[in-house]
Amino acid sequence: MSFLRAARAALAGLNCPPRIPVALVVVAVFVLAGLSLSCGSSSHGTSGHNHNAYVTLPARGSVLLLHIDGATGAITLGAETPQVENTSPTGIALLPSKKFLYAINSSSHADSISIFNVASDGTLALSGTPSPAGNGPNDAVIDPSGKYLLVTNNFGNNVSVYSIDPSSGALSEVAGSPFPANSSPAEILITPSGKFVYVTNPGIGMVTAFSFSNGVLTQLPTSPVPSGAGAIGVAVDGSERFLYVANPSASNPPPFSSTTGNISGFNIDPSTGALGTMTGSPFTATNGNGPRAVTVDPSGRFVYATTTGSSFSVWCFAISPTNGQLVAATNSPFSLTAGVSFALIDPSGNYLYIGSQDANGIAGYTFDPSTGAPTAITGSPFSTVAAPGKMVLSE
Repeated sequence: MSFLRAARAALAGLNCPPRIPVALVVVAVFVLAGLSLSCGSSSHGTSGHNHNAYVTLPARGSVLLLHIDGATGAITLGAETPQVENTSPTGIALLPSKKFLYAINSSSHADSISIFNVASDGTLALSGTPSPAGNGPNDAVIDPSGKYLLVTNNFGNNVSVYSIDPSSGALSEVAGSPFPANSSPAEILITPSGKFVYVTNPGIGMVTAFSFSNGVLTQLPTSPVPSGAGAIGVAVDGSERFLYVANPSASNPPPFSSTTGNISGFNIDPSTGALGTMTGSPFTATNGNGPRAVTVDPSGRFVYATTTGSSFSVWCFAISPTNGQLVAATNSPFSLTAGVSFALIDPSGNYLYIGSQDANGIAGYTFDPSTGAPTAITGSPFSTVAAPGKMVLSE
């Protein structure tokens, strides 16, 4: 095993982006407010139906099925796929039809993509032999049409695009793939329309932007754009007007100089996808360090960014609807169990889930629709047996 491979395998359980200098990684991501706290409903809408979710377990070489109670947001464990030696699955993507799920494996022997058939009860069955992947695959996303899988390759400095066979789930790399994506691409996001793709480059503190059509990525002439030191987590609002990026290692001017890390805000040109830095960006908290995960709530009202531990660990901002600027919520940052593997909000806007390495599980919260203030779901954090990698919801 090469030194880089060994280092990457060792860091996988911590969900640290590979090939990023330690000096740039303080404590990190990511997927979401002035406000006054008030009592009121703790969810945005009516209770949702029960559904499933999936989380990768890098240290165990497996994918874990989760059952989510739509009325409470509580998580119970389902079946775990057989553990595969010498793999460290991180990225995960679920086809919109829910027929197939893809786990992105970083391996000391051969990088690959595992394809799973999804049964009606949500259980997974491996479909054939894992497909070859690029050099150091990391994160993945499926376009809204369900025709293409996009995977960042951290060691290859590019993004691979695969067409998906709708009947078997098999992958075929498209012509021209992999597409250059600057230094050590990490997180990847595709807009709801499927027109634009954004990739973070932590080592250079940049965001690389692409247009996307018929499986082809075309880097925008204005790309990459500066974000901040360690730029990693990335999220977009539902109207795809605003993009937010977590910069865990960025320094801040007074009066926030005691806080390390911030959130960059960008306006998205609706016709080209080009990014323009928002007035007032970057945005930060009064306390806390190293936000790595970031997410936007489906209503487009709040952004949450998360750090490790439970001290000043959940940053909450309100989104100004006219320009996307962020305003810190009253009492934010909140000292609650958090983590940096991921931050996700379910499509109904009822529940916030945060991947926590410290707790080897997932912290779950409801949040006030008026103030954004989070409240822990009964039973949270929910154990995942081992430190979680990435999570995807089946809604």
